[in-house]
Amino acid sequence: MSTLVIVIIMLALVFDYINGFHDAANSIATVVSTKVLTPLQAVLWAAVFNFVAFFIFKDHAVANTIAKTVIDNYITLPVILAGLVAAIFWNLLTWWYGIPSSSSHTLIGGFAGAALAHAYYTKGWVPFGEVVEFDKISKTVYFILLAPLIGMVISIFITLVTIRRNIYGKLALILVSSAALWLLFGTFRETKLEENLAKFYKVDKYKKELAKKPDDEKVQKKYEKAVANYNASKSHLADFDEKGAKVVAADIANQVELEYLIEGKLKDLVSKKLKLDVAKKAAFYDESKKPMVEEIEAVLEECKPIFKNYSVVGPDSTAHAVALVLGVTAIGDYDKFVKGFNIDIKKDLSKELDRADNRFLLMCIYAVILIFMLSYIYCEVIKTPTANRMANMFKKLQLLSSAAFSVGHGGNDAQKVMGIIGAALIAGGQMSDFKELPSWVPLACYAAIGLGTLSGGWKIIKTMGTKITKVTPLEGVSAETAGAMTLFMTEQMGIPVSTTHTITGAIIGVGATKRLSAVRWGVTRSLLIAWIITIPISALVAGLCYLLLGLLGIH
Repeated sequence: MSTLVIVIIMLALVFDYINGFHDAANSIATVVSTKVLTPLQAVLWAAVFNFVAFFIFKDHAVANTIAKTVIDNYITLPVILAGLVAAIFWNLLTWWYGIPSSSSHTLIGGFAGAALAHAYYTKGWVPFGEVVEFDKISKTVYFILLAPLIGMVISIFITLVTIRRNIYGKLALILVSSAALWLLFGTFRETKLEENLAKFYKVDKYKKELAKKPDDEKVQKKYEKAVANYNASKSHLADFDEKGAKVVAADIANQVELEYLIEGKLKDLVSKKLKLDVAKKAAFYDESKKPMVEEIEAVLEECKPIFKNYSVVGPDSTAHAVALVLGVTAIGDYDKFVKGFNIDIKKDLSKELDRADNRFLLMCIYAVILIFMLSYIYCEVIKTPTANRMANMFKKLQLLSSAAFSVGHGGNDAQKVMGIIGAALIAGGQMSDFKELPSWVPLACYAAIGLGTLSGGWKIIKTMGTKITKVTPLEGVSAETAGAMTLFMTEQMGIPVSTTHTITGAIIGVGATKRLSAVRWGVTRSLLIAWIITIPISALVAGLCYLLLGLLGIH
């Protein structure tokens, strides 16, 4: 691992730590302003549940989105470094002035801005769409407004349901909402299963290759085979909830011949060992390096007959034959090299499908809903409802709602840094695909954001907890629950939204249920301006950082 990769990983974790204390206010502002917890208790509470998210979110869709914000050819280590430096600068600046800006958009803006500067510096004028993945950037931009709006609508709904005096009407509305939630998350699971199955067969990869080389018969055949196998496998996904990932993968393997995919995995393994992607990227900027690519591709062609015999001779013999072609220098640690040849394609499919399973998250959400319902029944049916009793109930429920929001915050924001570290490891040649992300990366990212939250962000807490609108325990519960639901939904969609925007919209929503004048719209207007300028300013700062790194000889 190069020095630059290590520096980037360290800076990424520093950014994650800063993100934690910058966004601590999102999780604890309302619980502090309502005096349910002291500031110290609140940050401890939020930090713990930031880390709990590590055990809840299995499919790192947000991280994958961040990692693929920029087109592969323009992802270099200096680009990632410049983007991180710009993101850290803007986060610290907005924290110093108490402005609750988005750490997510800072990171995305910085990454994209550095990539654009790199493209213009090395290639001259390059169209925007050839440097960044426009669909991923556009989704992020849309949710600058959509995330707070969704948070606001959900918080208004929760508040209006909560203040209903008819307990049975209240419970009926909660049950109807729970049924709708089940259908919504079931749709998310179904969509993600289909997406992960398509990734397994590399449908999108071949589709992109075919768009670049429409006359290439080999790519055409690969694409057609991938689509045919995807369509043949898709019907089995309907049994996922009943049978689970392992059984569904076995059913697919009985119908679709999966052994041919082993050859592709072996090719990827050897390509990574020979650093083909690194060579291709070098040749993209310098045509004189094309012979290096051709040389590596010639070695891969020599290995193809060996790959085809894998199912006959087994992993050990295949590894030995490939090692003879590559030579001692290329393979390095032989024992580690051999382990990579132990491929279980059915197990790989099972893992890919299992990542889409969101039922544990849904069960956690339903556990929270059940506690809410039981609390309402106890205070309004079993006991005589009084103002004091209801206020105490909402203070206790706010512990639950703030914990839920902290889980959403950890699951959403820690993944963004995972995406950046993943991009750095790919650019540095340590891995060839985001699916190979080492297990220490998510663990380190969740730990860093938890420690950052533990440090607190007191200036922003004041803005979030008191300046937008005065928040009561009831309204704190509504805002945090709405924010958590919004984050859970967008995480399932793989969209990197701002936790700051989300909770701000939710707080505005609870304020608006009292009366529109209860919201300090002047403060809200200032926040909106900060949100809009975050991406372009981060992009500009990142571009300047990239040019500065160039002057220092880091290209």
